[in-house]
Amino acid sequence: MAMKGYLDEYEKLVIRMNTPRVVIDNGVCSSATIVKVDSPRGHGILLEAVQILTDLNLSIKKAYISSDGRWNMDVFHVTDLNGNKLNDQSVLRYIEQSIETVYYGENIEVNGLTALELTGTDRIGLLSEMFAVLSDLNCDVVDAKLWTHNGRVASMIYLKDCNSGSPILDSHRISKIEGRLKNVLNGDSDVTSAAKTCVSVDMMTHIERRLHQLMFEDRDYEKRSKKQERSPMVVVTVQNWAERGYSVVNVHCSDRTKLLFDVVCTLTDMEYAVFHATINTSEDQAHLEFYIRHKDGSPISSEAERQRVIQCLEAAVERRTSEGVRLELRHPDKQGLLAEVTRTFRENGLNVTRTEISTSCGMATNIFYVTNANGDEADSKLIESVREKIGLECLRVKEMPSVNQRKGNGEENQQTKAVLVSLGSLVWRNLFSFGLVKSCS
Repeated sequence: MAMKGYLDEYEKLVIRMNTPRVVIDNGVCSSATIVKVDSPRGHGILLEAVQILTDLNLSIKKAYISSDGRWNMDVFHVTDLNGNKLNDQSVLRYIEQSIETVYYGENIEVNGLTALELTGTDRIGLLSEMFAVLSDLNCDVVDAKLWTHNGRVASMIYLKDCNSGSPILDSHRISKIEGRLKNVLNGDSDVTSAAKTCVSVDMMTHIERRLHQLMFEDRDYEKRSKKQERSPMVVVTVQNWAERGYSVVNVHCSDRTKLLFDVVCTLTDMEYAVFHATINTSEDQAHLEFYIRHKDGSPISSEAERQRVIQCLEAAVERRTSEGVRLELRHPDKQGLLAEVTRTFRENGLNVTRTEISTSCGMATNIFYVTNANGDEADSKLIESVREKIGLECLRVKEMPSVNQRKGNGEENQQTKAVLVSLGSLVWRNLFSFGLVKSCS
């Protein structure tokens, strides 16, 4: 009995030693709330912390990541989307408890829903056809997200039966849903662009991480049409630091919400470990620098691998970059609502580039990013005409594309590259000055 009690106490000690410790400070910085996380090293731990912060729609203005042996120290400067410090005690407690219990998964209720994964070739009117099929098969879309990039599309959709409100479990019906949607996704595409569908009842993967994985598996990072050349607003460089055995990755792009999550998610899923990092944002620009190695401790070893990392990180940043006019639909939920709305988009020549669907308490809140059929900014008169057909009160324009989204500048690109070349030594000095790196690392 004494030995059992001793073992119980030892297990508790081990759990305490391996539990992330979170300290939140609102007094150190005048412009942001400081969230400091001390945790044992482990693949994906950094991603989990960043995921929790971004799922709360918080903006990470600065961050310092460092590894000392088998322990991580991560410091995040966060604000709300309006640039204010966090003063809501319930939010602060939630951050502490979530990170300390190694929370994993987006704040979305998936119990009692059927998860549907889709990838294929993007084209005008595709979303309308997908929702028409689901409506015809008596499937109610509760939550969904769809991304398009480089001529490809990936989507996660959560369904239930329209009549019973229960998850769809019948294998024959699931096969029918997959078959109908695969036909829609394939369209007139050739075999090399064949669509993929997957239906699951037990899928618990974070929805946005899964979208990145689907796009990565579909190799969207290497599919580029003439219209979709490399974005002038994203610059990625990768260099090896032989003396320390690191590969140094620099990303410079326009700042936006969830940027850090997208980059860290991609590095994690590519099996790289982040040992040190510095993230800085200034006005609308973001500079991210990462010191990485493979999980086995080795740096990037070939030019082909270096180019692949560059391509994948460019794609990770671009996938969520908003293209087009943002339209927000708030409407009492009903069967076929999405099919009706997206059909109106299609009939008026609007192309949907990104979608977020959510339903709560009988109310649908749906966000659509739309362009014209050529992928350019839609005419404001056309947008107003579509709003009149759907309903001016329920379909609203939330934001228009900025000048920075529509135009690039070659001279600015060259300046950006020059900044990134010199950023490494500057950031490394900052890591030492903050006490985040020791000479033995």
